[in-house]
Amino acid sequence: MYDRHVRARMIDFFTLEGMPWPRRLWDIGSLLALEELLEASIWARQRVLSPAAVDWQRHELLKVIGPDIGLGSKELRAELTSLLSKPLPYPSTAHRRLQDIVDHAREGYLSRWASAAARPEEQRPQPERLARVVAAHLLDLGYDANHLAAWIGQLARRQAIIDEVLQGAVALDTAAPQEFTVLAVLDNAPEREQAQRHEAWLSGREVVDWLKQRGHSTNGLRPGGGFLYRMVARDPFSAASQVRELVEHMVVRSSFERGNRGGVRAASKLWVDEHPEPIPFVTPSRGAHVLSLVNEGRLYQVQGQRTLIDDALELAAPLNRGALGPAVAGVWAAIESLLSHPDDPSDEERSGKAVAADRLAAVIACSWPRAELTALAHRHQPETPDALAYALAACTNSRERAAAVAKALAAGEMLAPTERFRRDSDIAAVHRMRRVVANPRAELATTAAVFRIAMRRLYRTRNIVLHGGSMQGVALKAALRIAAPLVGAGLDKITYATLVNDLSPLALAARAENGLKLVGGETGMTVVDLLDRRS
Repeated sequence: MYDRHVRARMIDFFTLEGMPWPRRLWDIGSLLALEELLEASIWARQRVLSPAAVDWQRHELLKVIGPDIGLGSKELRAELTSLLSKPLPYPSTAHRRLQDIVDHAREGYLSRWASAAARPEEQRPQPERLARVVAAHLLDLGYDANHLAAWIGQLARRQAIIDEVLQGAVALDTAAPQEFTVLAVLDNAPEREQAQRHEAWLSGREVVDWLKQRGHSTNGLRPGGGFLYRMVARDPFSAASQVRELVEHMVVRSSFERGNRGGVRAASKLWVDEHPEPIPFVTPSRGAHVLSLVNEGRLYQVQGQRTLIDDALELAAPLNRGALGPAVAGVWAAIESLLSHPDDPSDEERSGKAVAADRLAAVIACSWPRAELTALAHRHQPETPDALAYALAACTNSRERAAAVAKALAAGEMLAPTERFRRDSDIAAVHRMRRVVANPRAELATTAAVFRIAMRRLYRTRNIVLHGGSMQGVALKAALRIAAPLVGAGLDKITYATLVNDLSPLALAARAENGLKLVGGETGMTVVDLLDRRS
């Protein structure tokens, strides 16, 4: 079961399309987090980030570093802990020493986790923890999720044991980046004479010949030309992603042309030499979904006075597919408009508008158990109906179904989930929810802390983009990849509460913060009632 659990969760983490937010990856790896802290110290010197924000980041990272056995021996981790216990201004000896320690820790990071997983069963890391560490590290290295999904999917189909999975992960960790040749085709290329002077330019005829020589179909393709780039990347998808960004730069520049020439317009696909299939130019959605608009019949109800929710959703619209800068700026503007107030206290720990990040994290944390329990209710499919199946059949709404699953978990009725669920991902969710039901306050506090880090990372990223004028942050892409599905979940709850229950975003956040403190206590509040009070 250990092997299946790890494989299932890694599949969850690398699946972009259709994976619900509760099963996605919620954080970056320790090494990237350390690099992010080093970078934050530089931005603090330039007054883009506040010293209080960097100190908060450093204190939270300190909690993560100690248990991370991939960072090295106890001696090396002790040195990391010592450095993180004090401010790290840039430039300083402490800042330089931390950079050097990070470089030492990077070598053999996954190998050390693989050694830990090879220990006797009672000494191995928890499968959830192991899967998250490996997945985050490989994504942080620059591997594309599509490439990693194909890799782990192949291992899962042949039921590879954990040793084989980790050997493959170590091989990916130690492999050097490769050179890939990528063709970007343009449907429209204004200022053609400038394009023709570029060394990577191919004419329309040359584009067609290049594709035919490699066995690709050119049916329906009417290229206005293209660029053939050589990119150094971890995998073909990452190489295509780099070229996509180059073409998007061209599109942005062409938008400032005089007149109405249509600007640079890319074809719908990219081609990587020796990769069998073209890669879509349009990236997958980042997974931010506000389902209550459809579920409550509010999608087309746009007449009348604009509301705070209308403005917030419009600001956050670039989140799913927009360019990184507008996406980060827009979504933070939405969060701040909903969850900050002029009377908020301006203490050091919540400097600036960080309080809005913490409030959103509380709302998301309170949404998590209900979302997972409801999914398990729908996927509970024993061959022979059991007590839970009969209980679910009598339920009339999602709250009752989630409560029925929680009750079954608490009563120990689902100790053999393999007999009731067909997918390993669902079985892994059963184990997570069993811990939440058994110890809700502690488990939700841990989860809320993870969400708080993700939301504050988004806030820092926004400040670097808007106040620093930089799109080069080491964790910019990761911040948006992680935050988007979580923000979508939070906006969904806020939208539902406002439109259906007439509860303001700040009132919902207050309810969530109370729920995290009171769940499982004398009030009788359960994990399914944290945001929606029972009447």
